[in-house]
Amino acid sequence: MSKTNAAPFITEDFLLGNDVARELYHDYAAPEPIFDYHCHLPPDQIAANKTFRNLYEIWLAGDHYKWRAMRSNGVPEKFCTGNASDYDKFLAFARTVPATLRNPIYHWTHLELKNYFGITDLLDKSTAKKTWDAANAQLPKMPVAEIMRRSRVTVVCTTDDPTDTLEHHRAIRGNRKFKTRVYPTWRPDKALAVDQPAAFNAWTDKLSAASGIDCNNLTNFLAAIERRHEFFHKNGCRLSDHGLSHCFADDCTEAGAAQTFADARAGSQVSLKQADAFRSFLMVFFGELDAIRGWTKQLHLGAQRNNNTRLLRAIGPDTGFDSTGDWPQAASLARYLDRLDQNNKLPKTILYNLNPADNYVVATMIGNFQDGTIPGKIQFGSGWWFLDQKEGMEWQINALSNLGLLSRFVGMLTDSRSFVSYPRHEYFRRILCNIIGRDVVNGELPRDMKLLGNMVRDISYRNAKNYFGLETGKLE
Repeated sequence: MSKTNAAPFITEDFLLGNDVARELYHDYAAPEPIFDYHCHLPPDQIAANKTFRNLYEIWLAGDHYKWRAMRSNGVPEKFCTGNASDYDKFLAFARTVPATLRNPIYHWTHLELKNYFGITDLLDKSTAKKTWDAANAQLPKMPVAEIMRRSRVTVVCTTDDPTDTLEHHRAIRGNRKFKTRVYPTWRPDKALAVDQPAAFNAWTDKLSAASGIDCNNLTNFLAAIERRHEFFHKNGCRLSDHGLSHCFADDCTEAGAAQTFADARAGSQVSLKQADAFRSFLMVFFGELDAIRGWTKQLHLGAQRNNNTRLLRAIGPDTGFDSTGDWPQAASLARYLDRLDQNNKLPKTILYNLNPADNYVVATMIGNFQDGTIPGKIQFGSGWWFLDQKEGMEWQINALSNLGLLSRFVGMLTDSRSFVSYPRHEYFRRILCNIIGRDVVNGELPRDMKLLGNMVRDISYRNAKNYFGLETGKLE
C-alpha cells in the first residue's frame, strides 16, 4: 500500500517565512505569467504538440540533474542512460529521491508532481507505482500546448544552431491554436571550435549549404554567418547565446583570423593561442551583428565540460559530467565588452556565471557598461545550472542588490529541456519574495506593499517583457 501524507510537503506558503513574503508572493508574484527567455526545449516537439507516453519520457529522459543524483546514489548507468525499461528507470529515480534531501531536486520533484499532476505524496519506492499510474493517466490530456497554457507561459525562446532550417519555428508560428509565442535563439558555439578541425569543418560545410555561400575563406565564412543571422532575424529571432569557459578577448587581426581559418579548413591542428585569437575575432563579429539588429546577447560563462573521458566516449556529451570551472573572468570580459562599447556596438547583454566566486565580478562589471539608453541594458543573469537552486539564487539576488539595481532585473528562466520545468519560475519567485519579506521584518525595507509589490511584479515578468520587446502570447 502506498502511503499518503496527512500534511502535504508543498503547501501554498512553501518557502515563505513571514506574512510580508506570503502577501508579496500570492498577491504580486504568483499572478504574473511566465516569460521563459532561455531554454533548451526541442522545437520539433513543440511544433508537433507532442503528447508524452509516460512519466519517464516527459520527466526523466535527458535530465542530467537526475542522472547525477542517481549515480551518486549507486544506481547503475543502465537506469540512467542505458537500456532499462522506462518504468525501471523511473523506479530507480523514485528510490533515489529520499536520498536527495537538501538537494534542489527534492524541491523540484515535489513541486512538479503537485503542479502538473496534483500528486502530493512524497516520492519514494513505496509511492512510485501509484505516482506512475496517476501521472500516466493524465498525460494523454497534456500535450505540449496544454502544458504551456496551464503554466501561463507567454513566451519561450529555444536554443538553435545557425545552420538550423527553423522549419519547426515557422510551423509553430503558423498554428493559430498555439497561444504561447515561441522564438529561436542564435547559438553559434560550433563556429568557435577551430581547434577541432574535423568538427569545425563538418559544421562549416553545413553552414555553406545552409547559407548558399562557399566557405572557402574567412571572408565568405563571415558572409555566410551574416546571411544566417539575417535569416534568423526574419524568422523572429532577437536573442543570441554563447556557452563559453570564459570570454575570449585576445588581440587578433583579420589577417591572423584568415590564416587560422585556412589552416583549420586544410585539416591542420591549430595552436591554442591561434584558436583563442580566432574566437576573440569572431566574438566581436557576433557582437556587432547583434548590435546592428537590436538583439540581446547572452554569455553563459564558466562551465567545465566533459570531465569524464571514459563516459564521454561511452554515452556522449550533455549527460551529466560537467562542473563549475575556475577560469579568471574579469579581465577578458572587460576587454570584450569594452571593444564593442568603444565602437558603439555593444548590444543589450546578459552575463551568467557558473562559479559563485565570480558573483561580485559580474555584478560590478555590468555597471561599467550601462549607458543610460535602456534600463538595465547590461544584466547579471539569474543563477545558472549548478546555481539555479535556493542558495545560488539568493547569492545572485544579494550580489545584484548590493552592487546594482535588483529592481531592473529580468528575472528567472528555465534553461531546461523539460516541458514540466516551469515551476522553477515559481521556485525563484518564492525565494525572491522571502528575501524581501525577511528584510521588511528586519526593518531593512519599508513595509510599503505597493512599492515592494510593483518591484516583485516587474522582476517576475514585466521587466523581461519590456527588455526583450518580443510579442507575447495571449493567455486565456
